[in-house]
Amino acid sequence: MAQFVKKPEKKFVDIGLDEGAATLTTDMIQQVISRVLKGETSAYLKAYVDTCVSCGLCSEACHYYLSHDKDPYYAPVVKVKQTIWEILKKKGKVSPEFIKKASEIAQTECDLCRRCAMYCPFGIDIADIILIVRWICYILGVTPQYIQDIANSYSVTMNQMWIKEDEWINSLQQQEEEAQNEIATLRIPVDKEGADIMYSVISPRPEFRAQFIYKAAVIMDTAGVNWTMPAAPGPDNSDMTMYTGDNEIMSRVKKTHFETAMRLKVKKILISECDSIYDIGNKWLGWKWYPIEIVNSIEFYYELLRDGKISIAKKFEEPVTLHDSCNVDKGSALYKMARYLINATCKEFVEMHPNREHSYCCCAGAGVINCGPHWNMKQMHGSKIKARQLAATNVETVIAPCHSCYGGLEDVIRHYKLGMNVRFLSDILYECIEKPRVVIDV
Repeated sequence: MAQFVKKPEKKFVDIGLDEGAATLTTDMIQQVISRVLKGETSAYLKAYVDTCVSCGLCSEACHYYLSHDKDPYYAPVVKVKQTIWEILKKKGKVSPEFIKKASEIAQTECDLCRRCAMYCPFGIDIADIILIVRWICYILGVTPQYIQDIANSYSVTMNQMWIKEDEWINSLQQQEEEAQNEIATLRIPVDKEGADIMYSVISPRPEFRAQFIYKAAVIMDTAGVNWTMPAAPGPDNSDMTMYTGDNEIMSRVKKTHFETAMRLKVKKILISECDSIYDIGNKWLGWKWYPIEIVNSIEFYYELLRDGKISIAKKFEEPVTLHDSCNVDKGSALYKMARYLINATCKEFVEMHPNREHSYCCCAGAGVINCGPHWNMKQMHGSKIKARQLAATNVETVIAPCHSCYGGLEDVIRHYKLGMNVRFLSDILYECIEKPRVVIDV
């Protein structure tokens, strides 16, 4: 196999990788790899590996490759060659140092954005292959420590922020009070049985951006939606365990999500921006499909506006652009609905190029942003092409349809001094819709 060596970077210790690899033996590694490949993967892996002809067309799709001046080290096919193909070729007889390097590649040099699958002439999903590498490394205990610490929280609290039930309820009560400043009769229903919608958010939302809960509440109250929120913080859209490769905890998180909705007898689960619950947990749990319909917030708001349940009172004045997030567009193809909402609420919309399913990833979501501050420069170097894409729009406001992308874009904008601000799609919609007048008795 040809050897590809990346340019040297500043060295630092990540104890999750260094100390994890130090505990391994070649026998331990081979046993785990054999177990995963024989019993925990499916026929698609062999099909992918046997089909790939190493044409390299995936290279032009990868933001890491493009951001590093087309250094072949960062080509998706090379990442596969340096990880799973080497594992298969050597039948699992690889060294602890190899596993450490494979984990670094899988966790910090591939964001699972699936853009490469759009360019592969055979439709090979390299993200699925990289997830298998993450899974192997996780079982062997070689995962960046920061994301592993986050993932550990799910086993205790079923959410990534260690939010306890009293903290969760207190946060919802505070947001209800905020919303009542605009609509005096508004309530955030908690554990309401038989509602049409269970609104489910990413756990950092009540911790860092709680104001968007009350803004969503205002939108739903204005539209007359019959909705509720769970009384416990467990149903969490985000899922770092899925990204580390801890499929057991991942399945518990997904099962909790669905069981909460079924206990409340709701018709649909409305997910805020992220959609890790969508078509992932059901497969690992052995379900052909999920037991309760899931609707993304973009689709939900689109239907409210289309059906006349909300109306636009004014348009957002500043020119805006849209970041097409990987999960929302490559995973759910909601880019047309997002543009419908933007054109309805904003005076001027400037497209980024390329866009829709061909948009560049921001290194958040399933990417290196989750691996901790000491990996920050790898995130920034990998986002150079995204920074150029943002700068070329010459606007000050970028709309993010995803919580993770919101944080990732903020990092890119700050590092490259782009002078832009990030807004959620729901935030723009909240500002622009016609709201009921508040009547205060004197």
